[in-house]
Formats: sequence, C-alpha cells, structure tokens
Amino acid sequence: MRRTKEDAAKTRQSLVDAALKLFGQRGYSGTTLRLIADEAGCSRGPIYWHFANKEELFEEILAYSQVPLEQMVATHQNSRDPEKAADAFSRQWLRLLIDDSYFRQSFEIFLNKTEFTEAVSNTLVRERALTASLIATFASWVRRYRRKNKLKGATSANTVALSMYAYLMGITQSWLFDSGITDLDNNLDFFVREFQRLMRSLE
Repeated sequence: MRRTKEDAAKTRQSLVDAALKLFGQRGYSGTTLRLIADEAGCSRGPIYWHFANKEELFEEILAYSQVPLEQMVATHQNSRDPEKAADAFSRQWLRLLIDDSYFRQSFEIFLNKTEFTEAVSNTLVRERALTASLIATFASWVRRYRRKNKLKGATSANTVALSMYAYLMGITQSWLFDSGITDLDNNLDFFVREFQRLMRSLE
C-alpha cells in the first residue's frame, strides 16, 4: 500500500513538472492533456486520477506562485514594524524568484503565457483577490509608518501601496523576460531599499 501511495505521488509530480514545462512553452490554450501525458511518459488516465481537467491542473501550477505570496501576506500584514515588514516581504519575494524554480516558472506562466479567458476564470478570481490583499497589506504598512512617525503624506496610502505593488511586479516581469537585465542576486539589497523608500514616500 505504501509503495502505491509513493508511486501515485511520483506520478502526480511528473505530471506537474510536465505541465510546468509545456504551459511555459505553449501557453494554456496550446497545451493539451495528451501533450502533458506524453511529456510525463504516461497515458491520460493518471491525469484524471489526480486532476478533474486541464483547468484544475493549471490552477495547481499557478498555485506555486500564489500560495507563497498568500502565506507572506498572512505573515506580515499585521506587523507592528512596517519597515522590517517591507524589508522581509520584498526580500522573500525576490529570493523566491532567484532560488525557487517552481515559483519562478509559475509566475512566468501567469505573466507571459496565460490568455485571460473564461477557461481560466477560477485562477483569475484567485489572482485578483491576491492582488487586492497585497495592496491592502502594503497600504496598512504605509499608514502604520506614518502614524508611528507622526507624518502626513500628500498621497493616499492606497496609491502608495499600488506603486509598491507595481514596483515588485515590474522587477519580476522584467527579470523573467530577461534575467540578464540585472544581477538580481547581487543587487537584492538595492531593490529592497527602493521598496522601503516607496513605502516612506510622503509626496
């Protein structure tokens, strides 16, 4: 029985790895379950054992980037030290890009290989909720920073938070498109400081 469970887990992972590769190469619409099965070296039967359909498998793939960010929001959204939270959050986001191939591939598929159609509606609902929670978390840091330092900003906290979100997404998209655009690893501290600077903006 134990061997059967181990085999099932290995098969599931081989399907996920095949889907990551093919969705990354062909996009959602250009990838079929037959292609995924062939890449994984199995029939389509195991796919339907683990996943109801292609949409569910696609959601599994994108969860590799969504889940870590959701967990980071849960960890840092109520931090009492906004500057430390901004440092830790942006550093972890960028380190995941550098170090975690599943996070990186998943993010790249969403940003560059996904056609936003009804077929991926569940993924879009989750992604919109994640975006809203990221911006809300950043805005809470901005407000906390201003209260802590008895400052008033001319720009609303939500607008500053949107610029913080756009900053991290911009780095992510640019680097995924061409990793040679910057040495992200060696410039990590610079990008983290710039993220903090955006949070402290009082313009």
